[in-house]
Amino acid sequence: MSIEFLITTLVVVISPGTGALYTIAAGLSRGSRASVWAAFGCTLGIVPHMLAAITGLAAVLHASALAFEIIKYAGVAYLLYMAWATLRDTGSLSVEADRTPKSAGKVIVESILINILNPKLSIFFFAFLPQFVPAATPNAVLRMLELSGVFMVVSFVVFAIYGLFAAAIRGQVISRPSIMAWTRRTFAASFVLLSVRLALTDR
Repeated sequence: MSIEFLITTLVVVISPGTGALYTIAAGLSRGSRASVWAAFGCTLGIVPHMLAAITGLAAVLHASALAFEIIKYAGVAYLLYMAWATLRDTGSLSVEADRTPKSAGKVIVESILINILNPKLSIFFFAFLPQFVPAATPNAVLRMLELSGVFMVVSFVVFAIYGLFAAAIRGQVISRPSIMAWTRRTFAASFVLLSVRLALTDR
């Protein structure tokens, strides 16, 4: 395992994105347990993109304008839905002290969808993995699986840290209505900005 791969992975994962944002929101809205489940779900959401890259489907997606656009705008629509749900205070991002806990399964499904509906992840893996797996490498597929596994572990750890930190300050947030309101607005605006960035993504 090269240090260059680990550093690159850490930089990519630490950079704020939809998965990190959702995990932080889960920590603020539901507490530490929900944040860990969200981190787990976001990590699972990486698997289809990883397999697509390894099996070559990402190349087809990259070459097919229609396939890329369909997945891209499905992701845009879902991010806008998350923004709307946040502002309406009916989704998973509403922050209240007495909310009934959402099931782990529902949190995981929502977080998986967040990452699945992002074609940039497939293209990222398609461009990222070959840099660390030379063409002449024996068992290249196994090597890519190994590197992808490391990427997923790092993603889970970093997302969980984000979420647990958010859960730790949850008490300060839910005790102040003005902070709660601005928290919802900030997350809603962030989801809108991420949807715009995704919509402007080219193949």
